[in-house]
Amino acid sequence: MKHPDDDHELFNRLEAEMAADHGADVVDLDKARAAREPAPTTPAPVPEPADPDTPVMVDQPAPAATGPGYLGRIAGARRRPVVPVWLKSVAELRTASAWVARHYAHAAGYHALRSPVYAARLAFRAPAGAAKVVGGTMRWVADREGEPVRLAAVRREDAAEYLKLSRQRDGRVRLRALVAALAMFTGLGLALALYVLAPDWLQAVSVSAVVLALGAAGRKADAPVVHRAVELPKATKLTSDIVLRALGALGIPAINQAQGKGRDGFEFTAPITRDGPGWRAEGNLPYGVTVTDIIERRERLASGLRRPLGCVWPEAVPDEHTGHLVLWVGDQDMSRASQPAWPLLKSGSVDLFKPVAYGTDQRGRWTEVTLMYIAGVIGAIPRMGKTFLLRLLLLIAALDPRAELHTYDMKGTGDLDPVGNAVGYRHAAGDDDEPVQYALDDFRALREELRRRTKVIRSLPRDICPESKVTSALADKRSLGLHPIVVGVDECQVLFEHPEHGKEFEEIITDLVKRGPATGIVVLLATQRPDAKSLPTGISANASARWCLKVMGQLENDMVLGTSAYKRGVRATMFAWGDKGIHYFVGEGSDARIVRSVYVDAGGAETIAARARRVREKAGLLAGHALGEAPEPTTAAYDLLADILAVVPAKEAKAWSETIVTRLADLRPEVYDGWDPDALAAALKPHGVSTIQVGRRVNGKVVNRRGVDRSHITTAIAERDGKRDAG
Repeated sequence: MKHPDDDHELFNRLEAEMAADHGADVVDLDKARAAREPAPTTPAPVPEPADPDTPVMVDQPAPAATGPGYLGRIAGARRRPVVPVWLKSVAELRTASAWVARHYAHAAGYHALRSPVYAARLAFRAPAGAAKVVGGTMRWVADREGEPVRLAAVRREDAAEYLKLSRQRDGRVRLRALVAALAMFTGLGLALALYVLAPDWLQAVSVSAVVLALGAAGRKADAPVVHRAVELPKATKLTSDIVLRALGALGIPAINQAQGKGRDGFEFTAPITRDGPGWRAEGNLPYGVTVTDIIERRERLASGLRRPLGCVWPEAVPDEHTGHLVLWVGDQDMSRASQPAWPLLKSGSVDLFKPVAYGTDQRGRWTEVTLMYIAGVIGAIPRMGKTFLLRLLLLIAALDPRAELHTYDMKGTGDLDPVGNAVGYRHAAGDDDEPVQYALDDFRALREELRRRTKVIRSLPRDICPESKVTSALADKRSLGLHPIVVGVDECQVLFEHPEHGKEFEEIITDLVKRGPATGIVVLLATQRPDAKSLPTGISANASARWCLKVMGQLENDMVLGTSAYKRGVRATMFAWGDKGIHYFVGEGSDARIVRSVYVDAGGAETIAARARRVREKAGLLAGHALGEAPEPTTAAYDLLADILAVVPAKEAKAWSETIVTRLADLRPEVYDGWDPDALAAALKPHGVSTIQVGRRVNGKVVNRRGVDRSHITTAIAERDGKRDAG
């Protein structure tokens, strides 16, 4: 009797032979089953050491049955979305549909223009096609396909089989000859009928169709008639071998040691798949290796992948451990890949309280930004697209007719003129005394506007303003005056480093950055020198939106993107000199993303700004500089320090801040009305005067409050006057 194990071995042997025939890997079923079988539930006994100095093994065998169970295992599973992300976005779906329509329209036009050339090629090959059709028909009629079988019978000298095959051939030839004769007479009759009865156009179409069909039959495989309308990028398919080879070339000891021991050094957690215009690989790095280590060696990684630097983008996954790598390798360099048309380029309007697309990520997907409730910082070295990015954001703001724009081009080259001259409420360019004073007066007015808005918001009923901040509905109410105000300053370091007014600019803009977003005031600052002097820490630390193009060092990187961004692997230093407009974007409640902003040249900016101007004119909202209106006369000049001396007599060495602001409001109500102790402290800061604790006896008790020492005021005036005399 045959043993059951014999059948089992035979089955394994047959399975291995079949796998080898198909080029597949051979799997040992016994080993595979053993690997899947659960471990014994009873832990192996641990022998007690004979010597007390012998170390005891810490990790003990655990029963396989002790686990979280089925529900426990799936509780930590990561669910994939039922509906793809791109299908949830109407903007992405619209963009994809428009791209497909443009693609096939281009292909149709391309081939329609070249159709005469295609017809000529086919006509030239029609004789060869006719010969192939006639020859093929004759071979079919003569049953040439059965000839090898008959010759084989002759070689074997099998007379019976040969006679049988000959009779079969004779029958086939008679039938096929009859079919061929009927087809020929039918075709000739149809041709004669067309020649006699059909109109000329039908004859031309029929003859052309026959000629083209014969030409198609006579074409050569190495000489195609129709060429591609689109040149597809030739990119090598990303495979696991290529990824492992590239990671091994980085010189990271942990990866090299793993590969030296026969292990891969990288654990793929998902198949390598197409992701947009590129390939996506995902997995775990060896223990102790982080994604930051890979990002630091991006150039070497690109060399190992044999791809341009702009195609290779290693990324960390926010919800995973720091060794979980996502490697995206594009078909084309990000800076050179075609970008979809910006939806707002030719039409459309904006609600600043809603997200607006302003750029694309590495995969060509739109990235959105909401310009309300933020203060933004843009940093980069010169010639990397910083000013163009600021102008793009201002153009987006201009397309909301409610927005009031204050634009300042401190570089003085006129890059912001298309926006400022068309729709700007306040606009100036240059770094000489006149535009700086113009900007100072405007920022002083903005601070007063900020204070007015806080009072308005505080006075609104809770059901109208439940979150104590400006909403789109409140911005629509012109009577409240809570429309969006967007302030854009290019080369802001000119203001902060001004020898006379720098401190005041810093104090006012810091206040606008901190308190402005809730009141509908947005400040966007751009600088090519993102250091502590050019971008005060009080501003950089409170900016909720950050755009960082290429910078040269860690300090500049962290000044724009936030403290420790460089250590977390968010490094704008990795951008190449050709990556104009490509930047890290931090905002919208998500981690840093790499974005390529939409490129709008000066002509395009003027066109968009003109469209925004027409909308404002139609709505009656055009005002200020764009309408030719000069700024309203500022309040009569006043000297805060002198006014404090006027309301604090010499016999009163110290006074509470709340007492001083009350007296100042009585002295100059048009200037100081509404001031509080915090406003006084902020106004004194540019003069180098700080508030102190002042104790006074009230009802027999000493009460300490913030106040001012009169001697500090007199000292500040003496120092200021001394500087003026020296100048």
